[in-house]
Amino acid sequence: MGAAPLLLTAARAVPAQTAEAQVVKIVAQRFHYTPGEFRVKAGRPVLLEFTALDFVHGFNMPDLKVRADLPPGTVTRVALPAAPPGSYDFVCDNFCGDHHEEMHGRMIVEA
Repeated sequence: MGAAPLLLTAARAVPAQTAEAQVVKIVAQRFHYTPGEFRVKAGRPVLLEFTALDFVHGFNMPDLKVRADLPPGTVTRVALPAAPPGSYDFVCDNFCGDHHEEMHGRMIVEA
C-alpha cells in the first residue's frame, strides 16, 4: 500500500513530459539507408517510418536498445524514446549481401 501514492505521482508526471513524436521516413535498400544521417531534437520521442525496397533488412540501434526487422512492401514503424543530445549509430543486422557491413547510419540528437 505504501507504493500506491508513488505510482500515482509518477503516472501524473508522464503526460506533462510527453511531446509529439518527430517522424523520420527512411528507405532501406541494399546497401544503404536513405537518409543515412538525420537530426532530431533532444527531449522528444522519435518515430522512424521504414520502407524496405528489396530485402528483409534489419534496424539495430544498440545505444538505445532498439531493434526491428524491416520487411519489404510495408511501412515498419519504430518508436524511439526521447534521447539526450549526442550521436546514435544504427546498422542493418540482417545479412543482405556482399556490402552488408556498409549499411549503417546515424541519428544526431541536438539540444
